[in-house]
Amino acid sequence: MPRRTTPTALDRLRTPGRFPGFLKTASVCTLMAGLLAPLSPAAAAAGLSGQAAAAQVTAANDYCGTQCSDILPPGQNGNATLAQILLNQAFGTQPAHAEDQLGPYANLAKGYSTLTNATINTFFNDASFGVPADQVASTVKPAGRSDVTIVRDKKTGVPHITGTTRYGTEFGAGYAAAEDRLWLMDVFRHVGRGQLTSFAGGAASNQGLEQQFWRNAPYTEADLQAQIDNAVATNGARGQQALTDAKAYLDGINAYIDASDSGRYFPGEYVLTGHKDSITNAGTIDHFKITDLVALGSVIGALFGSGGGGEVNNAISLLAAQEKYGVEQGTKVWESFRERNDPEAVLTLHDGKSFPYAVRPENPQGLALPDPGSVVEEQLVYDRTGSAATAGAATASTTAAKTAMTSAKRGMSNALVVGGDHTASGHPVAVFGPQTGYFAPQLLLLQELQGPGISARGASFAGLSMYVELGRGQDYSWSATTSGQDIIDTYAVELCQDDYHYLYRGTCTAMEKVEQKNAWKPTTADGTAAGSYTMRAWRTKYGPVEYRATVGGKKVAYTTLRSSFLHEADSIIGFQMLNDPDYVKGPETFQSAVQHINYTFNWFYADSEHTAYYNSGDNPVRANGVDAEFPVWAQSAYEWRNWNPTTNTAAYTPASAHPNSIDQDYYISWNNKQAKDYTTAPWGDGSVHRGNLLETRVKKLVQAGGVTRASLVKAMADAALADLRAEDVLPDLLKVINSSPVTDTTASAAVGKLQTWLTAGGKRTETTAGSKTYADADAIRILDAWWPLLVKAEFEPGLGSELYTAFTANLPVDESPSAAHGPTGSHAGSSFQYGWWSYVDKDIRAVLGQSVQGPLAQKYCGGGSIGACRDILISTLKEAAGKTAAQVYPGDELCAAGNQWCADSIVQRTLGGIKHGNISWQNRPTYQQVVEFTSHR
Repeated sequence: MPRRTTPTALDRLRTPGRFPGFLKTASVCTLMAGLLAPLSPAAAAAGLSGQAAAAQVTAANDYCGTQCSDILPPGQNGNATLAQILLNQAFGTQPAHAEDQLGPYANLAKGYSTLTNATINTFFNDASFGVPADQVASTVKPAGRSDVTIVRDKKTGVPHITGTTRYGTEFGAGYAAAEDRLWLMDVFRHVGRGQLTSFAGGAASNQGLEQQFWRNAPYTEADLQAQIDNAVATNGARGQQALTDAKAYLDGINAYIDASDSGRYFPGEYVLTGHKDSITNAGTIDHFKITDLVALGSVIGALFGSGGGGEVNNAISLLAAQEKYGVEQGTKVWESFRERNDPEAVLTLHDGKSFPYAVRPENPQGLALPDPGSVVEEQLVYDRTGSAATAGAATASTTAAKTAMTSAKRGMSNALVVGGDHTASGHPVAVFGPQTGYFAPQLLLLQELQGPGISARGASFAGLSMYVELGRGQDYSWSATTSGQDIIDTYAVELCQDDYHYLYRGTCTAMEKVEQKNAWKPTTADGTAAGSYTMRAWRTKYGPVEYRATVGGKKVAYTTLRSSFLHEADSIIGFQMLNDPDYVKGPETFQSAVQHINYTFNWFYADSEHTAYYNSGDNPVRANGVDAEFPVWAQSAYEWRNWNPTTNTAAYTPASAHPNSIDQDYYISWNNKQAKDYTTAPWGDGSVHRGNLLETRVKKLVQAGGVTRASLVKAMADAALADLRAEDVLPDLLKVINSSPVTDTTASAAVGKLQTWLTAGGKRTETTAGSKTYADADAIRILDAWWPLLVKAEFEPGLGSELYTAFTANLPVDESPSAAHGPTGSHAGSSFQYGWWSYVDKDIRAVLGQSVQGPLAQKYCGGGSIGACRDILISTLKEAAGKTAAQVYPGDELCAAGNQWCADSIVQRTLGGIKHGNISWQNRPTYQQVVEFTSHR
């Protein structure tokens, strides 16, 4: 029988006994067959038990002095046999190490207030190198190899992989990755190829997932191989080493596939989706090949590292503004809402240094704005049959495509880094990590790699864990946040001959048709009836077609050109360098390493003496006069400088032009603006941003001095419970309302509740740990209901319905944790990244007569009259106060209508057969490190 997780506080978090989700119909025969299958891969693998193994002690090359910690919920083990899945679905039983990091992660929400350095590892793991002798759970030599050992620790089951050869080290990394995430890796290599429905079933969510990613990266198998060849050919010895490492890694994955298949302890999802027979073991699990790594990389890059796009939506809202106000004033209004370089925006580099990028040209050239009403999104799905052709199927898959993986794709993560001049120890302290959403199993996995030229511990994306991608080395640590600068441009290609030919440098050229045909049938895991469809993309030299329109009456296709398109594999060199202790020896070499990463990230670094920052990405050098915000004509004059359409390479801005810094007093990042004059693609970098939640807390700590690991964790955790609207906007809203006595009893009561909550800190936090009830619940309900009402009443009368609607397409009004009206989907954790809080803040302050830098083009609330504005706020507040909890939180498949705590709660979204209970809301990284190195090599 599978081992049950030791009872902990997590038991109270687990959803009770209904038989939900991934398994809907499992026969007794299937259940029995699964129970007869071997359950323990460790027992079948060649190796020793922890007690019999030679002890591995903490490594001598660890300079962190037990002051490095990390956490990654729900748990390290993301594989489960058929029997374990069935037991989980029926009784909530968890496989070993499947959720033992979820409880400590969840408990920080109520435990941080009394945190000390000594109690950090109550909520985090010890991230020291090696495993103490009394903590060794198992020691395995995968596939009987003598050149690699995988030691797993008792507490979390994290693999500590030590190789005496480079090949053995990477073989062990692949073997351990498959042991922990084989099913997930298989899912995502199919997502990257647009083949998920054929592999896992035709559910709307699966359709949406494959449509979402294939639309952005419609690669052929030849494209995938070419990207490998290019990365190797252009990077000398390191490129050749990366190829050798990847092949060893794949050998390890495939060795585990063979071992688990013959031993019958492979993930049970293969049975439930019809790929394996639970009784005869018939069927196959396909070996991984090198192009699978590129397919996986394209998904991760699209999720977290591809800033830009949106030029067509920008054009639509600009035209709406010009239609209402005239060209000159309309452009001013549009620019004021765009906030390209808002002087009140919180900055990661606060020393005043300018890094101009994607700035507004004085006289824009080559604009190709669509004729009003002419834009149509390019059709992706054709030839629907069976269940794919039923009424509502197209709508369901389209909706799913727009929301697929949205808890991850919006560009998240945060970092708090303080230099040694301001810490108690004199050494830098960092608390940082990526917000990659919450999934079961998690997209990331933990590992330690020790071998020739490799020495690191941390997190890597499953299936891409040849190297640690976010973590620590011997005497340094690094992490990243999504940066979002614009590396995607939209071109208007003029059509000729028909809808599938376009003018390329004066020649009528055929578009390239790329298709992916998928078919599915019902399985135990997914009962969706049989169906099929074809996804079809039309590619041009300027990228895939995204929209059709007319410009000045001419028929055009709008295409998206991304600098990382056809270059998904290039970043491997940067990660290789980060893992190499002979390469990274200080902040300068760290910056040099991450310069080799072509995705758009903010990178942070800390060792015992220094801190550093660098913004990565292949930022194209645009032609003079091109405005990156809008579509331009696909003509030579407006192309990227030195652009080669065959290889999709161009001239890129030099490293010195990217925001970068060494030893600033402190750094914060929560996907906010990087530096002065550095324009990012997303809207919303204004006076109020969730980055302010970190800035105010860390700045206060630095001014006081004596910062510790515990105090920096507490700052992060406190910000993680803050309602940004309450902390930074509500005080001024209440100033307007209280500018005269509030005589209406309903409004007065609501104001009193909001003021009481604000005085208490404006947090969304339980009354006591595990109560599943918020303190100040009524005030939170009122603000959740009020915000969308007040924004619409404040701005729509002045903007007009058309322009207001267009602006909401550029930037959603709200992103509250319950996300009843936000872009991230429900139960996603990450909140308050995108919303109109800066607009409300600037407008209300202007109405109050306060100084506003970078104001909106006009006053909107009440037409600028404080009395009229007050009337609007009070009337919408009364309406909000009258809404019941069931109206504000309408309920879903997990939560009953009106359950406020549940509506906010975080769910590990199932990507396999194991389910976990929901936890109380926190707005924090999924994988997180707490580091303070005590010495240096």
